[in-house]
Amino acid sequence: MKYNFLSPCKLNLFLYITGKREDGYHNLQTLFVVLDYGDMMHFENTDDGKIELTTDFGFDVKKNLIYRAAKLLQDKTGCSLGVTISIDKILPQGGGLGGGSANAATTLLVLNKLWNLNLSEKELIEMGTGLGADVPIFIKGKTCFAEGIGEKLVEVDYPQKYYLVVTPDCSVPTAKLFSSDKLKKDSPCRSYNELLALPFENCFTPVVINEYPQVKDLLAKLSVYGKSYMSGSGSSCFVEFNDELSANNALSEFRKTGFKCFVAKSVEQSSVLKKLHQIK
Repeated sequence: MKYNFLSPCKLNLFLYITGKREDGYHNLQTLFVVLDYGDMMHFENTDDGKIELTTDFGFDVKKNLIYRAAKLLQDKTGCSLGVTISIDKILPQGGGLGGGSANAATTLLVLNKLWNLNLSEKELIEMGTGLGADVPIFIKGKTCFAEGIGEKLVEVDYPQKYYLVVTPDCSVPTAKLFSSDKLKKDSPCRSYNELLALPFENCFTPVVINEYPQVKDLLAKLSVYGKSYMSGSGSSCFVEFNDELSANNALSEFRKTGFKCFVAKSVEQSSVLKKLHQIK
């Protein structure tokens, strides 16, 4: 039997780096929202123990996060089942929307269910952290305040909103940004409530707009509709709306500019988790 799941994307509503860790990674504080938009993934159980990713990404399949997530589950649990996976990819790579991380998290969640592994959320988050810092938020699948490298997640209440999300024609390499001496890496640690009361900021934005004029131009264009922000380390940017009609009106106008864009709503729980609860 084939199962289909929407592998969602995320936005960082604010993002601050608070320092460098002994392991070389950086601690951060960020507010994640998960959206009802993303790649469609298809899973079919097999009995031969093989992991097959039939979608061609243009590079070695064993380096793909989807394959690595499935193989990690097999290796950790000794599961003898296999799976055939394909994906209808629409989210951009290097866009700051967490598409690849979401694909990995969706794979962990779905195969945990389909292979009857019964691993806990905590165990899946620990496994996911080894695959990528954004994987845990998609395991959680809810609006969260995140600390550490993104693996320390606390569910928070934040109003559901509509977002116009736009991706310029450039990809921003995160590693390059972290090596920049212009990146602020010493923001003070503050509580979620303290950060909520301040104007939202993304510490990567000043560095990115200095290096990528396309992002600077996009943020200016989006500011016509409200306060515009960049998600993650870029390059995708967004504006928040209170209602769907206003967001879609802005989308209709923005599509004329030729940018890749969509409107999505933040969700209380990801569609992956909702669908998994329905599978007996």
